[in-house]
Amino acid sequence: MQIIVSGAGQVGQTLASYLAEEGHEVTLIDKSPELIAQVNETLDVSGIVGFGSHPNVLERAGARKADMLIAATHIDEINMVSCQVAHTIFNIPKKIARVREDNYLDPSWANLFSNDHMPIDMIISPEKSIAHAIMERMRAPGSFNVIPMADGQVKLISVVCHEDCPVINTPMKQLYTLFPDLLFKVVAIIRGDEKIIPESLDQIHEGDEVYFVVDQSHMQRAMAAFGHEEKEARRVLIIGGGNIGVLVAQELCERNPDVVVRMIESNPDRARFASEMLPKVLVLQGDALTREILEEANIGYTEAVICVTNHDESNILASLLAEEYGCPRTIALLSNSTYTPMASSLGIDAVVNPRSITVSTILRHVRYGCVKSAFSLRDGFAEVMDIDVPDTATSVLYKPLKTMSLPENTILGIIIRKGEVLVAHGDTMLYPDDRIILLTAHNQVKKVEKMFSSSQATYF
Repeated sequence: MQIIVSGAGQVGQTLASYLAEEGHEVTLIDKSPELIAQVNETLDVSGIVGFGSHPNVLERAGARKADMLIAATHIDEINMVSCQVAHTIFNIPKKIARVREDNYLDPSWANLFSNDHMPIDMIISPEKSIAHAIMERMRAPGSFNVIPMADGQVKLISVVCHEDCPVINTPMKQLYTLFPDLLFKVVAIIRGDEKIIPESLDQIHEGDEVYFVVDQSHMQRAMAAFGHEEKEARRVLIIGGGNIGVLVAQELCERNPDVVVRMIESNPDRARFASEMLPKVLVLQGDALTREILEEANIGYTEAVICVTNHDESNILASLLAEEYGCPRTIALLSNSTYTPMASSLGIDAVVNPRSITVSTILRHVRYGCVKSAFSLRDGFAEVMDIDVPDTATSVLYKPLKTMSLPENTILGIIIRKGEVLVAHGDTMLYPDDRIILLTAHNQVKKVEKMFSSSQATYF
């Protein structure tokens, strides 16, 4: 595909890098000459200086032949106008825009983004995606990361295995015999800087971050198998009253009226706004890094602290203070991915990375053919893909998994057949209309897409 990405920030550069590595022809637009110079030096893409909303800039970027525009600048209006110009002048088939302002996203104005008005095929709201990601972690206490797949029927979960983990030093081939009726499968292990797609003799070590896919209804049992039996929090403190903090508080209160939610926000105007938006939440104005405000928020009796300020360092320090007060669970928003590997050793129980979530959200709308969605893991070392198996995928149909010629570093985890969840093993065979969850190394994505492509496949 020929893809134009507008905005060379962290999200734009990451997207452009992934897509270029997969063989797409990518052009990246940004108003900053410095960023474009950096892009041209470090990425295998074409960089153009200018505004993605300007017709002449889009034309220079190859809009007349482009298959897709991804408008991912920090300014909603530029992203929206870019899609309008792409549609009206250049007839680009697929247009994705990052839109952050709640007013644009109000369901009352849903018709705004129709083809007859402002034609955008997919709206990406980073704050809403991040809030949903936080709520998924809250629903799975003890998890480091949670991604719903197959319309929520399957969850991709990562956990950190501590010294009390029952399955430490257990080879993969023995792990599943210990839990024969548990519908789960380990698809990746992160051990320090080492990233492992496990084979039958690989073992889990203390301190490993383990990714597994599991039937939603078996999630709690699977968490227990990895030594995590924490209960869902009923007393929650949110540090940061921005859009994400407010969205999380609203969802917590709506989901369970018995949950007690408190919030700390340093900015007086924002604290006042959050208080008006959240009538069931006690909003305190002050510095969450001071003991006085934390104690006023009853930190000693809090079961979960969610740190979502705009500053990584503040979120880390607030998490450490919460742990010092004995809070059993902390979740921190960390934009700088270099902090993620050290989060667990610092005592932070779960991390939410905005760039990773936004990129994964966009990628699921870029995949080809029978790929329903895809999620990028830890700086793109691998992707977990949700795929409908077509009757044209002859290289994988009607043959045992152990004889399939799957691409290197690819592991088939879960199969959903006629609504039933099955765990893939060596004798498993695939049939048309199966829905599968698999993990593959990032450099194998195109091979997987081709393997499961259909003659009617189209980009979506």
